[in-house]
Amino acid sequence: MDLFQTLAERTLEVHAPLAERVRPATLAELVGQAHLLGEGKVLRLAIERDQVPSLVLWGPPGTGKTTIAHLIASHTRSAFVAFSAVLGGVKEIREIVAEAQRRLGEQGARTLLFVDEIHRFNRGQQDAFLPHVERGLLTLVGATTENPSFELNAALLSRLRVLTLRPLTDDDLSRVLAQAMARDHWLAGLQLAYDPDALAALAHGAFGDARRALGALEVAAAAAGHQGRLTVVLAEEALGAPSLRHDKTGDAHYDLVSAFIKSMRGSDPDAALYYLARLLEAGEAPRFLLRRMVIFAAEDVGNADPGALAIAVHTLNAVELIGMPEGVLPMSQAVAYLSCAEKSNTALASYGAARDDVLKHGPLEVPKHLRNAPTALLKSLGHGAAYQSPHAAPSGSVAERYLPDALAGSRYYLPTNRGRERAFAERLAALRLASTGRTQT
Repeated sequence: MDLFQTLAERTLEVHAPLAERVRPATLAELVGQAHLLGEGKVLRLAIERDQVPSLVLWGPPGTGKTTIAHLIASHTRSAFVAFSAVLGGVKEIREIVAEAQRRLGEQGARTLLFVDEIHRFNRGQQDAFLPHVERGLLTLVGATTENPSFELNAALLSRLRVLTLRPLTDDDLSRVLAQAMARDHWLAGLQLAYDPDALAALAHGAFGDARRALGALEVAAAAAGHQGRLTVVLAEEALGAPSLRHDKTGDAHYDLVSAFIKSMRGSDPDAALYYLARLLEAGEAPRFLLRRMVIFAAEDVGNADPGALAIAVHTLNAVELIGMPEGVLPMSQAVAYLSCAEKSNTALASYGAARDDVLKHGPLEVPKHLRNAPTALLKSLGHGAAYQSPHAAPSGSVAERYLPDALAGSRYYLPTNRGRERAFAERLAALRLASTGRTQT
């Protein structure tokens, strides 16, 4: 069985993807992440001193998370054990713990447990590993593209150090590709000629993802064939359509939506249109963005430009009428309008202030003169008595009290001095002044 297993492993090595075949074996070979692994940096020192704590490597795809975990294991003389957060259960966890205890007792060797996509850890798995991580039997190294603070429970997260990885630069990726060509026997055996810009095209088109760059190099080299030429055209074809990282329930989604809204709020139509295009091209549902635009029109534009809400709603209807891709036209028009419109957040602030008083004071009684009086009994109790209709007054306004007694004089709507709301502010000030004068008289 050992012989067959060895043969199988060798076969897998031969047929493994290029990214796996040229995975760095030493810290010196690793490209990028100098802020963590450069000379004198925190993770580099921890590895060199064999004092690596349990940690989570958080960053975009293809930035070296798995490679760093392998390097930690090899440099700290720890046994590397991989665990699948998707496939593994309590039974597998018990087996890993038992083997780690045996390994430590018999060989004095520690166990590095690597959990890729640790954000998929369920609560039961986290609880099962927690005591063994806490007492140091297992050094847990997790890798994730998602924010760990949203996915891991507080108890486990407090015992892990979160390290953020950065996308690789074009220069980094060019070095990764050059290393691959020098180290991989298959690539060397092809004896390819390379257009000067071909590798640069691969590096740029990978968008910071080393795995994507190496995968494209492998495809392009195979297409070029023995003693062929790797051209820019082959490189671009191997890369395929750009992969715009966007998970509708993950950080990339919320970051892009946040940038989209804040760009409109900051009156930057160029940035807002860029993020609109990013979201749509990555597959975001137009209706989701249209709903956000309707909310934005009320929350961030408000009465500074009351027509903005109508434009947002009409845009929603227009896109549903004509569909995509033509729907990007009214969406772009509306995004530009919302970005350039005067801004006021009084809708949100006003409701929040009114809600605070509702929760603070409870169900205060409505003043009697404002109550409905559909029956003789209610009229006899004073409901609706002495109510003054503004329509009956020559000026169209009356000195009337509308709030409950306990809230008399409270102000919730405080219009800004921007756009149409300036006129509202002036009218309210005049009405309140006139009302005060009539009351004093």
